[in-house]
Amino acid sequence: MKVGVIGTGHVGLPTAATLAHIGHDVTATDADHEKIQVLRRGGMPFFEPGLEDLVRGEVEAGRLRFTADPAEALTDARVAFVCVGTPPRSSGEANLIAIEQSTELVGRHAKGPTVVVEKSTVPAGTAARMTEILARHRSDAQLSVVCNPEFLREGSAVKDSLHPDRILVGSDSEEALAVMQELYAPLVGKDTRWIETDLHTAELAKHASNAFLALKISFANAMARIAEAAGADVVAVTEVMGSDPRIGKDHLAAGLGYGGSCFPKDLLAFERLTNRLGYDFPLLREVARINEEAVDAAFRKVEEALWNLEGKRVALLGLAFKPGTDDVRFAPALGLADRLLSADAVVVGYDPEAGPNAKAELPALELADDPYTALAGAHAAVVCTQWEEVTALDFGKVRSVMALPIVVDGRNVFDPAEMAKHGFTYLPTGRPPVRP
Repeated sequence: MKVGVIGTGHVGLPTAATLAHIGHDVTATDADHEKIQVLRRGGMPFFEPGLEDLVRGEVEAGRLRFTADPAEALTDARVAFVCVGTPPRSSGEANLIAIEQSTELVGRHAKGPTVVVEKSTVPAGTAARMTEILARHRSDAQLSVVCNPEFLREGSAVKDSLHPDRILVGSDSEEALAVMQELYAPLVGKDTRWIETDLHTAELAKHASNAFLALKISFANAMARIAEAAGADVVAVTEVMGSDPRIGKDHLAAGLGYGGSCFPKDLLAFERLTNRLGYDFPLLREVARINEEAVDAAFRKVEEALWNLEGKRVALLGLAFKPGTDDVRFAPALGLADRLLSADAVVVGYDPEAGPNAKAELPALELADDPYTALAGAHAAVVCTQWEEVTALDFGKVRSVMALPIVVDGRNVFDPAEMAKHGFTYLPTGRPPVRP
């Protein structure tokens, strides 16, 4: 099947490579022509484990191509995927201009019967708008919109694409659903559930899923604040909670909170959508507030440990919002760095992948090439991202290079007993502190 993909970001590129891998003829395009040139030269516009090899293999096999000309990607496509960004506006609502522009491209260039796939995370009702735009260009009812939300996790997007636990397709057209079933047939098996709904339900389900996962993270972080006040251990508390199959352990790790391109913007966009639909959903606002509180709690621990922050050197271990990616969008580490810099601290960060992106966001941030260089002369260190390069640190070496042996663990990756043995002041999240 000929497939066109608009957008080669964190959703579009894994989608294009996966569809090529299962046998389809895929051409991807992007409004960012520089990104297309990088891909055509064999490079990658961002870091995602395993994706470079997957893309290279499909390009060499002749099943995947990249073009700056949308007509080349869309003219003969049986299915056209819209995988563009939906960043937040100042109001918090999703900015859907790229969705509109991409739909216009499909309307102008698609020639035969085409299923237009809304892959980006969008508010309920977006598909109806897309249908209106397509109808301006084609009145022969040969362009059908379906909603096929992505459920990819940065850092494991290749695995999630090739071995999805569910494929959700929303459509009001039986013909379009049949095309999507044929498209995804190689991926559907005993471990992958095929789910069909109407358009509005599919759109709403994606926002609901992200909001609920964010809720679990914020609940764990609220429990961390309570555990600290009660002298309890939040890791043990959430382990007990997660052992209940009705709750599950995923997304119950207390820490610096969620970040990335999905949860922060999708939660806000969902809250704005519910308001527009006439339903006040204050729980969503509280989830976001608790998430911001997590960074503030880490800042206060550093401040309390060092008293005056002016001129103090603070090392941030990890800058990406999670391991396995170079994405720093809404990264808690950058929020913490900004607070520390505003307090006149000297902030040096280390990340095996995200350093340049973090520096672009915060020019005042110093970068180190390895964690020990970041820690050298530091008065305090904060674990922000649980990279293996961070979790496998040599505590003896860390103790010898730091000016003061103070570690704030924003991800609870270290063993308190080990930290005590090496003489650290250890301030974990939601657990009793260790003081020499």
